[in-house]
Amino acid sequence: MKRTNTFEVVPQSDADKELLRHLLDASAALWNEINYERRENYADPDGEVWEISEYRGRYGGTLGASTVQQIERKNREAWKSFFALKKKGEANGRPGYWGNADDGRELRTYIRNTSYSIEWGEHSRLEILVGQDVKDEYGLGYCERLSLEVRGDPNWKEYNKQGRLELFWDENAQTFRAFQPVTINTSRLAHPLASEEAALDIGANNLVACTTTTGQQYLYEESDLFERFRKTTREIARLQSLLSDGQYSSHRIRRLYRRRTRRRDHAQDALVRDLIEQLHTEGISTVYVGALRNVLDAHWSVRANAKTHNFWAFRAFVKRLACTAEEYGVSVEVRSEAWTSQECPQCGSTDRTTRHHDTLTCPCGFEGHADLTASATFLKRQQNPSSPAQQTRLSMPHNRQTNVARPMARPVRLKWDDHEWSESPHSCSNEERTNPQVASVGR
Repeated sequence: MKRTNTFEVVPQSDADKELLRHLLDASAALWNEINYERRENYADPDGEVWEISEYRGRYGGTLGASTVQQIERKNREAWKSFFALKKKGEANGRPGYWGNADDGRELRTYIRNTSYSIEWGEHSRLEILVGQDVKDEYGLGYCERLSLEVRGDPNWKEYNKQGRLELFWDENAQTFRAFQPVTINTSRLAHPLASEEAALDIGANNLVACTTTTGQQYLYEESDLFERFRKTTREIARLQSLLSDGQYSSHRIRRLYRRRTRRRDHAQDALVRDLIEQLHTEGISTVYVGALRNVLDAHWSVRANAKTHNFWAFRAFVKRLACTAEEYGVSVEVRSEAWTSQECPQCGSTDRTTRHHDTLTCPCGFEGHADLTASATFLKRQQNPSSPAQQTRLSMPHNRQTNVARPMARPVRLKWDDHEWSESPHSCSNEERTNPQVASVGR
């Protein structure tokens, strides 16, 4: 099983910091040269994208031959991805550059798995290979590597094999960071504590609503996460409108893109980790996630589309969820959730219900939290699967039985504070205002 360690890298002296920035800047320059040559070959009807010049002679003395090879390989992977997306009709553009010296480069490099070592302990250390010219310039010995302090507490300190190290300058945090892919022995992973199940509803108002067969519910509230994402998106669009003809980006725009992505990914990573850990303690062995394709077709809006495709990046989220769940032996299955957000759990109607923000109401007297109700209905469908024809009906049978027999506890509401998800002190205020007769359907 593959996982990634993320940690901070700290040079111990100004000379080490200068050397590290020099290495990352040279890597960016190398990437740009390789990419420029490939873009020129791509534009030439007689050119061959994969045929490029030899760069080890020019950059090997600074980066080391193995690092030059890794950057060439990474650029090749980017172009292969471009051609694969182009074949599907999904390519947005050719691989881009890492900025220039005047406007500021994206400082990043890739180091082969045999060209670095990490020693974990009270004073964790990272040692990386550098070119001989740099060793001479900065006073390193012939066989010496650049030694850097590592800060952080990675999850995977014991692994069978380490992969290619990605080392970069995090402009937002003003620090160097590293991603270390590792291969983990699956025999060391956790196992489900029972055979319970859970269903997730990814909402337009709240991020995730979850119902379990143990009678527990979790609601991860949006807070201002999505609005901050949209605000940054609007600022990016404004800056793009000010660009000169022929200019497609700028250092500030790239910085905003990175900040927006990392802020979103941080919150989603923390959400997934928090949710799966709580589900594991509940004895959950299977998590159902609603497929959004049919839902978006029926309930499309600019906000829902932006949230699903840009903010949520649904496929990436499900992959992240499955990846984390695998650590606990929990399986993740994507199923259709069509009409669950409109179905009344009391009478089964979908064409008479009304949804207003977080509330779902029905003339039969039902009133409850829309997303939590949807996750409970979605879970019922997995417990009592009907035929495909029945699942697409506008109204479900009123006398439908369910295996979710345990009474629902009051939902746990969680909010994001830019660092972690924590239970809201107002977890139950909305539930206390709803109809007590339908408490068992998970408002």
